[in-house]
Amino acid sequence: MARCSRPESKLRTEVTQHEQKEMERRMMKKVYICAPLGGNVSENLELVKTYTEYALKCGTAPVVPHFYALCLDDSIEKEREIGMAAGLSLLWFCDEMWIFGDEVTEGMQAEIRFCQNLNIKMKKIRYHEINKKIGGKRI
Repeated sequence: MARCSRPESKLRTEVTQHEQKEMERRMMKKVYICAPLGGNVSENLELVKTYTEYALKCGTAPVVPHFYALCLDDSIEKEREIGMAAGLSLLWFCDEMWIFGDEVTEGMQAEIRFCQNLNIKMKKIRYHEINKKIGGKRI
């Protein structure tokens, strides 16, 4: 029985300049959401959903460590530390930090210092910017 010969398949390891530019064009900027969590956790999680919607509608990929509070208890120090450490671990990969809310909590201060040490750009987002982008939802 005759065997059909076919060329060996080669793994392509090089990316053309055009492909690289296309990948960069499609790549969303990763923004770390920095906002209050402690205190009224359930209310603050609702606000963070709005902040996340805003970031998505701005064309970014938001990194939202607040959602760890759905499986960790922020009032238990050890669990809070786990959540903070996990969030800071993700901050390394972010292009920017967006700061939301009227107050800067102790946890936010730690995130901001970490961001400053990494020379990551920070931006304060105002309520009128959020309301304008997401269609007038009130926060």
